[in-house]
This record gives sequence, C-alpha cells and structure tokens, in this order.
Amino acid sequence: MMSIANEPGGGSAVEPAAFEAATAAVEAALAAGARYADARLVDRRHESMTARDGDVRSLSQTASVGLGVRALVGSSWGFAALGDPAGDADARRTGARATAIAQASAAVPGPPMELVGVPAVQADWASECLEDPFAVPLAEKGDLLTGVTATMRAAGVAVAEALHQAWDTRTAFVSSEGARIGQHIRETGAGMHCLTVGDGETQRRSYPAFRGQYGTRGWELVRELDLPGHADRIAAECQELLTAPPCPSSETTLLLGGEQMSLQIHESVGHAIELDRILGWEAAFAGTSWLDLTQLGSLRFGSELMNITIDPTLPGALGSFGYDDEGTPATARDAVRNGIWVGVLAGRDSAALAGLGYAGSVRADGYARLPMVRMTNVGLEPGPHTLEEMIAATDDGVLMEHNRSWSIDDRRLNFQFGCEIGWEVRNGRKGRMLKNPSYTGIGPRFWSSLDMLAGRAPGEWRAWGTPNCGKGQPGQVGHTGHGAAPARFSGVRVGVRS
Repeated sequence: MMSIANEPGGGSAVEPAAFEAATAAVEAALAAGARYADARLVDRRHESMTARDGDVRSLSQTASVGLGVRALVGSSWGFAALGDPAGDADARRTGARATAIAQASAAVPGPPMELVGVPAVQADWASECLEDPFAVPLAEKGDLLTGVTATMRAAGVAVAEALHQAWDTRTAFVSSEGARIGQHIRETGAGMHCLTVGDGETQRRSYPAFRGQYGTRGWELVRELDLPGHADRIAAECQELLTAPPCPSSETTLLLGGEQMSLQIHESVGHAIELDRILGWEAAFAGTSWLDLTQLGSLRFGSELMNITIDPTLPGALGSFGYDDEGTPATARDAVRNGIWVGVLAGRDSAALAGLGYAGSVRADGYARLPMVRMTNVGLEPGPHTLEEMIAATDDGVLMEHNRSWSIDDRRLNFQFGCEIGWEVRNGRKGRMLKNPSYTGIGPRFWSSLDMLAGRAPGEWRAWGTPNCGKGQPGQVGHTGHGAAPARFSGVRVGVRS
C-alpha cells in the first residue's frame, strides 16, 4: 500500500514511491492517448467524536489511501480511481482506464477544450499546525466534550451535545506538464449546542457557530474556543428563548452577527460565483447561478461596502491550501470590489472556455472523486465600523445571530434564513431578546442595502469554517472558509412566517 510519510516537525514530505505511482499513472494515461493527464495519491485520516448529556456517544476514526487520475482526450475528461494501489502496475492500469473513459466520452464531441496555463512547479507545502490533533489523548478530548455537555445539562436544558473533528490529508500530485507537488493539510474544529423544549416549540443555542468552528490548524484552535467558558451562557440563553417574544414581522433595519454573515456569503455569493454553475456545467444540490458572464466587471452586486475576496492563502482558514487539486498555486483575488462583480471561482478548463486568465479553485473530496470548482476562502473584507457603532446608529431594527435554518432558490438569488436568537434595537440600544428571528431577500437587492460594516474593533472579523459544503453527483463534501464581521442592512423583511 502506498502512503505519504510524516516528516519530522510536521512537514509535507512524500515518499518517493507515492510520486512514482502518480507518475506511472500519468505516463500510462498519455501512452493510451490522453493529451493531458494528472494524478493524485491521497492519504487521509479523519477523527470525529460526539458527546451528549455528559456521555461520549460516538467515536469514528477512519483512514484511506488511494489514487485518482484525470485524462483529457479531445474535449472530454476521463477519471478513474483505485484504493490502496499496490504498485506501479496498479497505477498504470488506473491511468489507462482514465484515458479509456475519456475516449468513450469523446465519441460525442464537444467544443474545443483548452486549459489555462499554470506554472509546473516542484514543491512541498504544509499548513501550520502547532498541536497535532491526532496526538491529543482521546481521554482529554472526551473529558472536554462530556464536561461541557454535563454543564449545559445541569443548567436545565433538554439536550446538550458537543463534537470535535480532525482531518490529516497528505497528497502527492503529478501532472503531464511536469508538476510534482507534495501537500500536507491538517484541519481541526469543535463546537457545542443545546436544546430546550417548551409548549409546542424547541429552541436551540450554539457555540461558537451552528456547526462549530474549523480551520487549517491544529488542536490549538479548539483550546482557543474555550468551550467550557461559554457552556453556562448558551444554556441560559437557550432557556430564556422559550419565554422571549417572537421576532415581529416588518420591514426594518437588520443587523447580522459575523457567523450568520459567513453563511449569507456562502449561500448567496460563494455558490453564485462558481464558474461551472454560471456556465451551466453543474446544477446539483445548489443549482446554477443568476450571474451572466457578459456582465463580469460591470454588474453591481451590492453597495460600495461590499468587497468579497477569494483567498486560499489566508493563514489558518478552512479553505486554505498551497496548491489546488490541479496544481495551481494558491492566489488571492477579488470577486466583488466596491460592489461590482469582478471575479469567479474557476478551474483551468472552465476559465479557458470563459476567456479568463486564472484558475486555482478546483478541489476533490478525497482520491475517489473528480476535482471540481469549489469555494476556497470567500470572505467579506472588514468594514470601517464597529458593532457598537452600528447599534448606536440604529433607531429601529433587529440584531440576529447564529444560523438555524436556510433556504435559497436554485439560482442562488431568493433566500430566507432563520437564526437562533435576536434582539430588538431601539434608539441606538440593544433591547429585549427575540425568538425565532428570520429574514428574507433577493441577492443583489439585499447586498445593495448594506450600509454599515463592522471589523474595525479587535475580534469582530473572523474566518469562519464550513466543513460540510455539498456539491456534485456523486456528492462531494467541501471545506470552505468565509471571513466575515457584523453588518447592517436597510429595509429588510424580517419575521418571515413559514
């Protein structure tokens, strides 16, 4: 079985045999008739632990090693994968099979397929990890999760749950253009939530986010979250929600917390700017996109405060890497600048078809899936205000925090979000708690109403991690990051009733 070695000190060294297998696969694909081929040998470990009401409820530890090969024949891709390749012979058969699949697809010719050029580098890259999550004793992890759930349960909630997850992924990438890249990415995260049950209703509070918080970091991220320091507070807020008045239905000023803003960005911006959706290549799960390439560089997506970046170089964020799964070096670029749509998430093939000169946003969920356009870190740059200033400047509005539900149409245009908790904002002050807050909008109209944006105060802007972005058929799970801070929008419909 091929594998990728741990380098002392946490580097991304790859065993020569892994590169040899990837090289053999590429050579076989070319010999069988491909005009371009690449191969990834991926070695991944995953650990997940959950606790409920003071007890560990599940522990999953998995490992996989496999080879995935792409081959391009004419205008058609072929893809083949093999788990646990035993040597070069297995690799060569996999490469030849990828070309055979591409040749079968090419029997129905399409428009010419070119690839945007990228440098064929030979390099190693590793994400920073100060404390290896797989070296932390299971007993310590279990004590953390059971401890916070016991604390919340003792405070009177009906259900208390917590979880942690960690991934260790090592990849050897080889292309027929001469790229040879070793990459080592470690990702870690954790979170907790509780539920209370009242007269015909259930309320939920989460920390630090709906799904927890994740990043390309080690166990130090979990320690910084300080779950025990927040368990009592979220349990108390959860119970208080049962007797809080409901969010009123009106058109008003809406203030959103940073975590909710991260999901707003993910759903109404990140998926919309995926070039394969814009071109109509991909419509699974999240649909297509309302954006039209002829308007790239001129369409007003939002107000001048809206500056969205695509930045896989952001240290510690969940969508960060050194090279994507086509071997394209990570590069930061604008998606929206001063409210104008100027950039997309693209792969080498889709970018070439669209006449663009960049790619860099292609990844796969492990060795056995075809790489596709995925979000990296799609985030909103910090604004000139603070949350306190936004509240002080609001005469009548609602502040909402932490996502609870979401719905968006298949063009990423019309949306509705429900949040866990809200507060009245009256005469520049944060007032009483509100339950079941929700809001609705239409993408460009909503973003054009952005009139204040926080991020000036320390800690307001954060790169939130989303570890479960779904896309593709067969389905793939992507890890994405979204930099966000609290924001204010004018004239938004809130208190939407299902």
